[in-house]
Amino acid sequence: MALLTGAQRFRTKTFANPEDLPSKKLKVKFGDEDVERVRRAHRNDLENVLPFIAVGFFYTLTSPSLYLATQLFRAAAISRLLHTFVYAIVVIPQPARALAFAIPLGITGYMAVTTVLYFL
Repeated sequence: MALLTGAQRFRTKTFANPEDLPSKKLKVKFGDEDVERVRRAHRNDLENVLPFIAVGFFYTLTSPSLYLATQLFRAAAISRLLHTFVYAIVVIPQPARALAFAIPLGITGYMAVTTVLYFL
């Protein structure tokens, strides 16, 4: 996502810091919608992927079915990639983004509840 943000900044010539300007002729500029969309997608990834990794780690300590755990991790990863794609790269109307968001959220919730119940 950082590379995609950088690519959008160069494409739109939207740079937030004077030292990042590739030319002295350009001025610091904020608020380009394409750059902001990628930044929001990146923030969304951080807000959701990091908790998934933490919950997933503890879930693996419960000795889950290898098949089920593999399928859950695959589905979550594919859904997060799709979410990023439909949010930041090719904007597709709802409910595409909502579904791609809800699937890994549900998986994270399932793994969290399973983990808590296991360790009680």
